[in-house]
Amino acid sequence: MAIPVACVVLPGSGNRAIIHSFPVRSTLMTETAELTARFHFALTLIKDAGKLAHGYFKSRDTLTIKSKGLQDMASEADLNTELLIKNGLEQNFPQDAFLGEETGITAFSADQGIWVVDPIDGTQPFVSGLSSWCVSIAFVQRNALVFGMVYAPERDELFAGGIGFAATLNGKPVGKHPGRSIKDGICGVGYSPRIGPDEFLPVFSRFLHNGGMFYRDGSGALMLCQVAAGRLIGYIEPHINSWDCLGAIAVIHAAGLKTNDFLANDGLRKGNPVIAGNEEVYAELEAVFKGR
Repeated sequence: MAIPVACVVLPGSGNRAIIHSFPVRSTLMTETAELTARFHFALTLIKDAGKLAHGYFKSRDTLTIKSKGLQDMASEADLNTELLIKNGLEQNFPQDAFLGEETGITAFSADQGIWVVDPIDGTQPFVSGLSSWCVSIAFVQRNALVFGMVYAPERDELFAGGIGFAATLNGKPVGKHPGRSIKDGICGVGYSPRIGPDEFLPVFSRFLHNGGMFYRDGSGALMLCQVAAGRLIGYIEPHINSWDCLGAIAVIHAAGLKTNDFLANDGLRKGNPVIAGNEEVYAELEAVFKGR
């Protein structure tokens, strides 16, 4: 189907109106097909990456752990898992850009799609033998978060969703938490030494004084997915990097829940705060964060 557009002709000019047709639907269908292809490819790729990372997890005593800063570490498991993802995407979608925690960002233009990847979110739990770590993949296009997925291999849980893609856990629809206030459930609370205790503690104090109860397991991506799945009622963190959260935020949006505009003010490169929940919980957490 095409949309006809007619030229306006003044009466008495003697000229005929000219009608042009533009194939709008075929263009939209092509874009949808391309995004669907990316989505399903990424679902397979994240499982492959998870399998590789899980192999390292089972032999983590042999890994060489390097510190990248306070409470921030990486090993060959992080790098090699990211390279598996990056190489798979480059071979199948060479026109797309890439941003990974370990290898950084490739050349990137405003109209270009970009994959945002954390090969192992929750490296501290990973090296400590805990199950709360995951692989995260998101796809952003024209400054919009299109879809994302998060896979926790030790738990065998794959969360996925996006624009036009339902929010699912292992292929089944997720359910929302029924609570309407932070007093009605448990919230995920994230913290990073990037902001420091003096900035974090006032927010945390307001949260507790407003009746909130907190949960933290070392992976922002997984805690955000717990919100999408209705296990946690909300989430708040004063600063988080894009690769740590975009995959999960896509699932949250697909589940019909709300977050702040994470990509605002170059959040892709610089990170941002993140607040998530249903409308009521989001408003309550936003007030806690802003000190209102």
